Amino acid sequence: MWALRQASNPRRKQSCFILVSRTFYAMVEASCNLENGQSQSSNEHQNNGVFHLRNPISHGIFQPAVSLVWCRNLSSNVGTKSEKDDDLEDGFSDLEVPPEAEKIKENLDEEGDLESDGESTEEDDEADEEGDIESTFGKKEVGRKVRTSPLFNVIMDSTRPSCNSALDKWVEEGNPLGRSEISLALVNLRKRRSFGKALQFLEWLEVNKHIELGERDYASRLDLIAKLQGLYKAEKYIDKIPQSFRGEFIYRTLLANCVLLANVKKSEEVFSKIKDLGFPITTFACNQLLLLYKRVDRKKIGEVLKIMEKNDVKPSLFTYKLLVDTKGRMHDIQGMEDIIMTMKAEGVEPDFYLQALTAKHYIFAGQNEKAEATLKEIEGDNINENRAACKSLLPLYAALGKEDEVGRIWKICEPNPHLEECSSAIVAWGKVGNVEGAEKVFNQMMKSFKKLSSKYYNVMLKVYANHKLLSKGKELAKKLSDSGCKIGPLTWDTLVKLYAEAGEVEKADSILQRASEKGQLKPLYSTYIYLLEKYADRGDVHNTEKIFHNMRQIGYAGRLRQYQLLLQAYANGKTPAYGFRDRMKAENIFPNKATFTQLQAVDAFRKTELSELLG
Repeated sequence: MWALRQASNPRRKQSCFILVSRTFYAMVEASCNLENGQSQSSNEHQNNGVFHLRNPISHGIFQPAVSLVWCRNLSSNVGTKSEKDDDLEDGFSDLEVPPEAEKIKENLDEEGDLESDGESTEEDDEADEEGDIESTFGKKEVGRKVRTSPLFNVIMDSTRPSCNSALDKWVEEGNPLGRSEISLALVNLRKRRSFGKALQFLEWLEVNKHIELGERDYASRLDLIAKLQGLYKAEKYIDKIPQSFRGEFIYRTLLANCVLLANVKKSEEVFSKIKDLGFPITTFACNQLLLLYKRVDRKKIGEVLKIMEKNDVKPSLFTYKLLVDTKGRMHDIQGMEDIIMTMKAEGVEPDFYLQALTAKHYIFAGQNEKAEATLKEIEGDNINENRAACKSLLPLYAALGKEDEVGRIWKICEPNPHLEECSSAIVAWGKVGNVEGAEKVFNQMMKSFKKLSSKYYNVMLKVYANHKLLSKGKELAKKLSDSGCKIGPLTWDTLVKLYAEAGEVEKADSILQRASEKGQLKPLYSTYIYLLEKYADRGDVHNTEKIFHNMRQIGYAGRLRQYQLLLQAYANGKTPAYGFRDRMKAENIFPNKATFTQLQAVDAFRKTELSELLG
C-alpha cells in the first residue's frame, strides 16, 4: 500500500513522524477520535504547548507513505498560509472543471419527493467516480451509455398516481419482468434522478412479490428513502430490514447519505457502528470520510489515513484523487506532487480526470509550464486519435488564456461534436472572452441535437452571467422555459448569478427564495454562499442574516465559511456583533486565525487605544 516505505529513507520518515506529532496535531482545533466514534477537544492532549496523540501508533513502525506525505506537507504550511487561504474553508476555485473531471464526487444531493429535472449537481457527478451505491440489481457500467427500456418508458410516461396501474397492466400483458429489465429501468430512473418513481417502483415490486429481495435491494431502497425523506426515516427503515440482510452494504449506503448532507456527527456514528458490528473497514467507507473532511475539516484527513493503515485498507484511485485535489486546493503543490509520486509507485496510474485535476491546480498556483506539460501528456502523440481528451483540454487551455489552443482543439471536434465537447467549448470560449464563439457552438448544439436538457442551457447562461449580459441571459432563460425542460438547482444557481452579476442582487435573492419555497429540490449550498458574499460585501447585515437563517432552515448549517461571511457583513456595515462567539460555540464552530481576527474587529466591547484614554 505504501510505496514510500521503500522510496523514502528511514531518517526522513522519522523526521516526518516527529513533525506530525509536533505540528500537524497542533493545528487541530478539535481532533476527531474516530476509533471511539467521539470528537475530542484538542485541549485534552495539550501539554506544555505540544499536542500528543492519545494512542501513538509509532511503536517503531512508521506511518504509511500517503499519511506521511499528507502530514508532512500539511505541517509545512503552518504559518505560511495567507489570511485569504484561511478563509477558503469550503471554497472552490473558479476554474471550470472539465466535464470528465466533474466526476469527482461520490454522493447525490438530497432530493424532494418528485421526479428530477434531469440536471446533474456537483454531488451528483461524484456518484459515478467510486460507484457510490451500485444499482439495485447490478453494478453500473461507468463510462458506458445506458440504453433505455420499454419498462422504463412505461414508468416515465405514467403519472405518480397511475404508475402502479401501468405496471400491473405491463405484467398482465405478458411483458418480461426479470432482473435484467428491472435493473435497466432502475439505472435509468437514477440517471434521470427520478428518485420518487424509483422508490415507488421498488415498493411495487416488493408488495407484489415480483422479486426475492436481497441485501442490495434493501440498500437501494434505503438510499432512495434517505434522499427523499431524510436520514431519520432511513434509519427507521433499517429496523424493518430482516436481520440476515443488514450487512455492511446497508450501513455503507447510510454512511454515503450522511456524508451527502455533510452531517459530521452522524457520519462518524455510522462509521463507528460499521466497526462495532464487526463489518470490515473498506476503501469505500474511508473514502466517504475523506470526502466529508475534504469539505468540512481538512485537518481530520490524517486521522482517516491512520485508520486505513491500521486496518490495512488499500487506497483506490479515487482516494488519491481526493488527496491530490485537497492538496491542490490548499495550494500545496509539492504535497500534491508527492501524493502522485506515491500513487505511481504503488502501481496506480492516473486517468484523464486526475491529469486534468493536476493541471487545474498547477494553473491556479501560477505554474503554467507544468500545467502545459500536463496538458501535452493528456493530448498524447496524436490528439485526433485521442478524441476523448478534447472535452478536458478545452476549458484548461482557456484557463491558461490560450485562445489559439482552444480553437485548435475545437476544430478537431467541430465537424461532428459530442454534447459534452460542445459544453466544454462553450465554457472555454466564455473563459477567453469570446462570447460570440460560445454562442456559435450553442446554436450548433440546438441544430444538431433534437432536444437539449437544461444542463446545456445553463452552460450558456453562465457565460452570459460572467460577462454581465443580462438581456441576453433573460432571452435564453425564456427559451429554456419554452423548451419544456425541467429546471432545478443548477438552473436556479445560474439565474441567481446572472441577475446578481448585473447588479440586481435583490432580484437574485427573490429567485432563490421562490426556488427554496418549492419544497422539492433544495438549492445548492454554493448558491446561498454566493448571495451571502454579495450582501456581506455591501455590509448589508439584515439580508446577510436572512440568507444565513435560510441556510440553517434548509439544512446547510455548521460550516465555518457561513460565519466568516456573516462576520464580514458586520465588519463592512460597521455594526457590532453582540454574542457572536457564543453563537459559534453553540454550533461547535471553532474559529481559525482569520476568523479570530474578524471576531476581534466586530467585538462591541473591544477596547481601543482611544477608548482607554477616554476612560
